[in-house]
Amino acid sequence: MTTETQKIDFSNINKTTAKSFNEQKNLIKRLFKGNTVLCETCKQPLKLIVPTENGAEKKYGVFCKKHCTDIELEIELLL
Repeated sequence: MTTETQKIDFSNINKTTAKSFNEQKNLIKRLFKGNTVLCETCKQPLKLIVPTENGAEKKYGVFCKKHCTDIELEIELLL
């Protein structure tokens, strides 16, 4: 009895994931520099929400008003 193992090629998935990650990273960099970046879907300006001393926000990241773009970041304010 022979057992065949089938190899799955993840190279396309890995390339797509890496491309998406790099695009999001570059978008966040542009926002941190103070540049205006528009949502690709609704064309509204994206807003970068980061922790502040008052801690009013509970969700940090990059968002548009319609939530087409919703990139949640795990960051915290260091005091």
